[in-house]
Amino acid sequence: MRLDRVSTCILVLVILTSGWQASGSDSWPDFRGPWGTGHASTPENSLPVGLPLHWSETENVEWKTEIPHLGISTPVVLDGQVWLTTATEDGHEFFVICIDAETGKTLLNEKVFSSENPESLGNGAKANSYATPSAVIEPGRVYIHFGSFGTACLDSSSFKVIWKRDDLPCRHYRGASSSPVLFENRLILTFDGADLQYHVALDKQTGKTIWKTNRSVKWNDEHIDRPMVREGDWRKAHSTPLIFSAEGKRRMFSVGAKAAYAYDPMNGQEIWKVEFHNWSVAPRPIFHNGRVIFVTGFSRSEMWAVRVGGTGDVTASHVDWKIKAPVPRYSSPIQVNDLIYIAYEESFVSCIEAATGEKVWKERIGGKFRASPIYADGRLYFFSQEGITTILKPGRTFQLLATNKLGEDAQSGKSQRLPGFTASPAVAGKALFLRTRDSLYRIESD
Repeated sequence: MRLDRVSTCILVLVILTSGWQASGSDSWPDFRGPWGTGHASTPENSLPVGLPLHWSETENVEWKTEIPHLGISTPVVLDGQVWLTTATEDGHEFFVICIDAETGKTLLNEKVFSSENPESLGNGAKANSYATPSAVIEPGRVYIHFGSFGTACLDSSSFKVIWKRDDLPCRHYRGASSSPVLFENRLILTFDGADLQYHVALDKQTGKTIWKTNRSVKWNDEHIDRPMVREGDWRKAHSTPLIFSAEGKRRMFSVGAKAAYAYDPMNGQEIWKVEFHNWSVAPRPIFHNGRVIFVTGFSRSEMWAVRVGGTGDVTASHVDWKIKAPVPRYSSPIQVNDLIYIAYEESFVSCIEAATGEKVWKERIGGKFRASPIYADGRLYFFSQEGITTILKPGRTFQLLATNKLGEDAQSGKSQRLPGFTASPAVAGKALFLRTRDSLYRIESD
């Protein structure tokens, strides 16, 4: 059996024992899907998912539902329900929304938190919102998170709030972005702010704290005479952790500012870390063939591959390869077999070897990319801020399969304002769920 397939099987086993009971492509319970990888099915499942290859405003749209206010959280889907979050653009009110997956009817639109004096997103308003962390869902319960503004658990049948927490401090500065992660009986949250940087695990049944671990990196930015640094950008991060199993041990890998860490998700103990000089990382890491592969940050960033294992600071001993910019600032990389595919913020998609980091190809496809790509039916789907989806065939040569656009006025034939994709997509069954600036689409062929 190929090593990459072994890695995928391990990831599946971990997630199945973490409480999700994922049912393959019938659900999308997490920001990056059932396996945390952006894949709609495992390599072992040869059955096609059945996603459409072509769509537009007038083709293969089952329904389109308006979403009020502003949010860029990824929809999560389970048991015929689609859950997502939104918030007023001024950050005073925070909402959870549930939509019937079959009809597009809004079943719930409820305010769950409010803030009298939210900190402005500042320059971050161009890339962020007050409802950016995605929900996570399991049978009977959905967990929503707005950073320090609040975290809540709802019964997905009755819509009743089971518990709430709004006492976890963090000065997010540019806004909260990291999504929650479910692991066994724990809901793990990430707080990487300008003042505090820590993880906390809550009992998913009660919301009570099980463990809390501060980032261990020592800051050295106080002497740098730059306003942005003094304000705290160099202490921030936006990435969502990934839980995997290697060498019979469960680990949570999390990228912060200036360092990336492996923790024991049971008790929050830091096992090892690697240090670098960067900040505000957003893409989620991937795990492949005994390595974690991740982006180090926002500016002058690199992509690193680090062998898992060891203890303490393993920067000098476990880094297998590094590649310099351009690497993605926002969009998470995606791995298929022995290759990794990357969507840059500006126009380009590239393919690199997972084992070495060597470039295989790089092509301009147009657009800006912040949403993360998905893999299904032997295809890669990339979603641009211009509302265009580019579909490629994975492999060592660039092969364009289709280009689809939302935002076309079928009556006049004139292009209207393109809705754009900043939220990452979800897949359930044969349907794509695409969130734009103000709507949620169900895309499916007959």
